[in-house]
Amino acid sequence: MTEHQELLYSVEDGIATVTLNRPERRNALSPQVTHILADTWKRIDADPGVRVAILTSSYCGTFCAGMDLREAARLKIETGKDILEFFADLRNDGIGKVRKPLIAAINGHFPAGGMMLALNCDLRVGLAGTRGGITEVKIGRGSPWAVPLLWMMPQAQLMETVLTGEMLPAERLYAVGFLNYLEDSDAAVQARARELARKIADAAPRSVMAGKKALKDATTLGCEPGLQAAWDYYERHVYPSEDAIEGPKAFAEKRKPQWKGR
Repeated sequence: MTEHQELLYSVEDGIATVTLNRPERRNALSPQVTHILADTWKRIDADPGVRVAILTSSYCGTFCAGMDLREAARLKIETGKDILEFFADLRNDGIGKVRKPLIAAINGHFPAGGMMLALNCDLRVGLAGTRGGITEVKIGRGSPWAVPLLWMMPQAQLMETVLTGEMLPAERLYAVGFLNYLEDSDAAVQARARELARKIADAAPRSVMAGKKALKDATTLGCEPGLQAAWDYYERHVYPSEDAIEGPKAFAEKRKPQWKGR
């Protein structure tokens, strides 16, 4: 396990776990945390021993409160600069470009930056009784990062939270499909996220990453160009691979596949 004061990172059996660790500040994002996270996303993709990652937080009732507003006020007074000038990966390019699957174990409320982290993950497990939303209008901030949510939830529902800043119940976000699962406790959220991660880690790595890439690319390209791009990628990177031979062979021999990721 690698530990920073504000973030924990560990890898076990192909599953990386990234834990926001600022419970006393509702796991809010400080400049230091954003720099550590930016390095962590690169680390996940660079490590062949990592097949999938879980993003969660130390349990305090809030998964992530978003930007650390107290830190923002302090930096403005002391330096005259906006806190975003001290953030790494300002436009979330790092988390958005991770090739391996990311699972959000959302074990508390997730306003603002908490919602931003959640939407940039590929699968999401929520906690019953919590709320998530885009609260920036209440504090004069902005939410350009929310645009991808148009492909994840109904436009009217999204418009409501963007314009009013009101949080939506996790139950509603589950009903519209933003959350894959809704659990009754932090322990159950973590267990469900790990169950999903285990299934992904056991699958063929190239096929998994190709599947993520194809679906994400299609949201930008549209249906027909996205379909063509998916075929092109699979034909270059998946079908000629050793794993594409190993899968059918293992099935025929009635054994578990030994994936090599190549």
